[in-house]
Amino acid sequence: MTTVRPAGGTLILQVRLTPNAAKDAVDGWRRTAGGETRLAARVRAVPEKGRANTALIALMAEQLGIPKRDIDVIRGATSRLKTLRIAAEGPVLARVSAQLETYPDER
Repeated sequence: MTTVRPAGGTLILQVRLTPNAAKDAVDGWRRTAGGETRLAARVRAVPEKGRANTALIALMAEQLGIPKRDIDVIRGATSRLKTLRIAAEGPVLARVSAQLETYPDER
């Protein structure tokens, strides 16, 4: 999967976020109009003052079983297309990578 790349003790994850949704959820892997594959997620938070980004971090931390402090939005803070950096090493890195692979793939 090209959207999950290990990078020196971190994972780089491409996400397409839908804010202001009915519920918080990770929907699985989707292909964007540009042909990229991204993890689709939705949050109830509105896209104002970083609320949707904060909700995305909380959702991914809960889903992956890691602390929120280990996830950062490193690109796309004001866009639906975001790049997350997930700090993880060793067995945690392997577990998080394996868990990301379990999401449904609708590419």
